[in-house]
Amino acid sequence: MQRPLEDVRVLDLGHVYQGPYCGLILSYLGADVVKVEPPGGEAVRARSADGETPEVQFLNSNKDGLVVNLKTEAGTELLKDLVAETDVLVENFSPGKMDELGVGYDVLSEVNPRLIYGYGSGFGNTGAYKHYPAMDLTIQAMGGVMHTTGYPECPPVKAGPAVCDFLGGIHLVAGIMAALYRRERTGEGDYVEVGMFDCVYPTLTSPIASYIREEGAPPRTGNRHSGLAIAPYSAYEVDDGYVTIACMTDSAWERLVGLMDRPELLDDERLTTLASRTKYTDEIDAMVEAWCDGQTKEEAVEQLRDANIPCAPVKTLEELLVDPQLEARGMLNPIQNKGGGRPEIPVPGMPIKFAGSEDVPVRDSPRVGENSAEVLSRVLGLSEHEIDELRAADVI
Repeated sequence: MQRPLEDVRVLDLGHVYQGPYCGLILSYLGADVVKVEPPGGEAVRARSADGETPEVQFLNSNKDGLVVNLKTEAGTELLKDLVAETDVLVENFSPGKMDELGVGYDVLSEVNPRLIYGYGSGFGNTGAYKHYPAMDLTIQAMGGVMHTTGYPECPPVKAGPAVCDFLGGIHLVAGIMAALYRRERTGEGDYVEVGMFDCVYPTLTSPIASYIREEGAPPRTGNRHSGLAIAPYSAYEVDDGYVTIACMTDSAWERLVGLMDRPELLDDERLTTLASRTKYTDEIDAMVEAWCDGQTKEEAVEQLRDANIPCAPVKTLEELLVDPQLEARGMLNPIQNKGGGRPEIPVPGMPIKFAGSEDVPVRDSPRVGENSAEVLSRVLGLSEHEIDELRAADVI
């Protein structure tokens, strides 16, 4: 089966996480993705002496590597030549950076009116915040994530994963796909921009719902429901770790009562509805914790799943990296590590599946500029002599 973007060429100027993840998904969708880096490579390469950081290898599989020095006139002209033969350009530099270099959207859309220019940023191109420095941490801070993460008696805590970067990356993919679809009908390119700040706002649905119900904005709720609208709903300690349990319906609560062998609770008028139970969360959590005591994760989860109660063991990172479900879904792809540390990197596969087609084989990420000559020959038809001249002038 033909992959959706097999005839699409992408220049991926992304750095850190947001842009590169967008480029990674586009590559898995079949696009010919060229990762364009400055001399020395993108910023994340500086996290290790050899430049082959796990982060770079994790997010740049299935791309060819090209170095272009955009601080030279010849470099900007080379980029324009590439754009003329390109469908999509992705970048997530600070606002206005590409304009400063003379290769912003206004310029590149003149070079190629069919170009889809995908821009990811922290706060978008409009509004009072548009020039604020933005990283995942700062977006979590300003976007309500930290205020709603952690425990009430503790300071705000950031989410462990870089949730804002990756939300921004996948929203940018969606925008680019929509722009490509519209181009099929109109023949015209487009400018697509996504701000991480915007993307994280919808994730606050539960705490905002609590506020709208005039229950007050909930404090940091730890492992409890962020809107304090469900009980039991938390992580409970067992002998070898923790399990999560969430009774989203009255029937699930009734089944849990049966597991705990507490039939008298069914006659307790305080606990008969989902809404009423949330007023007694402390008491309910104590009952569930008592039931969990003395069990292992496997023992507790087996009983809960047999009773059709939403639950899960809290897995460690080590457990996740050998998870059979991720393995079955093609999400764990061991690639030889080109840098220091463990010998292999479990590169993520394609989360989006299509009926009748297999996942794209995952190949390792390019070294800095590894495919420069091949890309310029293939895309622009440059001769070996022309490529050597560009290299001698430190353009590539």
